[in-house]
Amino acid sequence: MADAVSFSFSDTIAGYVVRFDSGARLLRLKTSDGREFEVSLAGDPSAELVRNLDEPYIDASGHIDEMLSPGRFLFVYGVHYPEHGGRFDAKRLVFLGRGAEDYRFEEGSWWIKQIESLADFYKRAQFGDGPVDFTEYRTEIRLGGDKTASHVQETDTISRLVYGMASAYLLTGKDEYLEVAERGTEYLRKHMRVVDGEEDVVFWYHGISVDGDSERKLFTSEFSDDYDAIPMYEQIYALAGPIQTYRVTGDVRIKNDADATIRLFDKFFFDPEQGGYYSHIDPILFSADHESLGENAERKNWNSVGDHAPAYLINLYLATGDQKYADFLEYTFDTIADRFPDYKNSPFVQERFFRDWSHDKAHSWQQDRAVVGHNLKIAWNLMRMNSLKAKPAYEELARKIGEIMPAVGSDVQRGGWYDVVERVKDGDQETYRFAWHDRKAWWQQEQAILAYLILNGTVGGEANLREARQAQAFYNTFFLDHDEGAVYFNVLASGTPYLLGTERLKGSHSMSMYHSAELCYLAAVYNNLLINGREMDFHFQPDPTGLPDRILRVSPDLLPAGSVRIASVEIDEKPYTDFDADALTVRLPDVQGRVKVKVRLRPTAMK
Repeated sequence: MADAVSFSFSDTIAGYVVRFDSGARLLRLKTSDGREFEVSLAGDPSAELVRNLDEPYIDASGHIDEMLSPGRFLFVYGVHYPEHGGRFDAKRLVFLGRGAEDYRFEEGSWWIKQIESLADFYKRAQFGDGPVDFTEYRTEIRLGGDKTASHVQETDTISRLVYGMASAYLLTGKDEYLEVAERGTEYLRKHMRVVDGEEDVVFWYHGISVDGDSERKLFTSEFSDDYDAIPMYEQIYALAGPIQTYRVTGDVRIKNDADATIRLFDKFFFDPEQGGYYSHIDPILFSADHESLGENAERKNWNSVGDHAPAYLINLYLATGDQKYADFLEYTFDTIADRFPDYKNSPFVQERFFRDWSHDKAHSWQQDRAVVGHNLKIAWNLMRMNSLKAKPAYEELARKIGEIMPAVGSDVQRGGWYDVVERVKDGDQETYRFAWHDRKAWWQQEQAILAYLILNGTVGGEANLREARQAQAFYNTFFLDHDEGAVYFNVLASGTPYLLGTERLKGSHSMSMYHSAELCYLAAVYNNLLINGREMDFHFQPDPTGLPDRILRVSPDLLPAGSVRIASVEIDEKPYTDFDADALTVRLPDVQGRVKVKVRLRPTAMK
């Protein structure tokens, strides 16, 4: 195999400057795992500064020599030639900041500006310049924001859009985003919600098919993995957008829907004998073991056990402080910490199970494969939960995932995080094989960024900070679509956008602003409040009469106790002083109707 790479190819190197010989035009780069590459700049490559959505191209081609200082992290895209043992000619350089220690995505407003751009893109794509009319909503959105011929409206994608718009309002206070969130929530309640009075539960349709003025309800999932069943994750994500909206408005009807949906989970998805939640039930008997479910019968997985927390449950607790939600969260994370680790066999968690928690290694597409992002998602959410109720098992597992994953789930040469890989190596294999491809999905980058940001913000560590910066760098360099807006679904290993099939779309069964907006919201929170010691403003618009004791809870996430305080409050643009700075609560005035609340939070360790 000596001549296996005896051909030219284009690729990316992500690395730290070791040295630069300006006269010879030779750059020495070291990757995150310590390998060194020599890069020729003799061909006059272009250079640029990483830029946010809606920012113009920032040319740095005339500043290359002075910016290539030792220790600086950057991306180099170029061409490999096999001659003389290998030569890499740079064609494009991307710098992450003006100074060697600067990372633009750590600017206080970076992620807030990005979520505004995302919200503007999706609002324009779905509703144009007209009124916010959800009868015009479509699940499928093309690359530039145009709608496809498909007239299907999926419940979860509407909910994900609502989540994004509510998050954008929380960070910006722009009423246009809250209008979309509230109208979307009302549309979900009117068209997708089913109230079962006999069972005292709420469940949600998969969606509706729209044909002119008529609509056809789609009761069971139309997605191939879950066809003709009611999957738990669709019921979970139906709550994501409304509950984020509830944090802003305190609309008790939304909370009632959530409570009724949780009753659905406990009555029909919960396994009282073996514990945990089933992944699917059949649509007739609401049974988890019906033969019509096929390979989904009596199965449990990450989505059914763990996705409660990030999708809606943490936000429901933040909005209410209700102990029953804290107990549900504790049960969820105890189950994860107990059942998911499988480190005697693999560096990746096990995430599919039979009823008795034995491992399901032959299920559909997953087989004995790992979704890299699910491992990172577990670490991120364990550290959130650890701030609510600290347990050694939570922090130990989160730290272990954080330490193990870079070597087996990340691309240590190009940057970024992979998708699905085999959980075990076969024979003499030295690396974990990709299931289908080496592409990188936007949502898995989000999980890496948030996992390492919160690890660094809570337990510290230069390694966690380095991984967080590298992940943010890759995402902001390669996933932002500066031509059409929003973010790409997938990129190739090198960072080049992958624009085929459903992965060409900006709206699909899998994509509708949720993960990109969640990333913006929480990356802003973690970067500013936990790591860089900066104040942040958050916006709410509740009716005081709808909140118990008129108490508005304003904690932006599950953060370490005492790490953040309220610095100031404004109500209807006037200073207001009736708040508990340490408890992160505001006692609203005794008035009728909604009020606009702006809360400034200050890290207790201000920089």
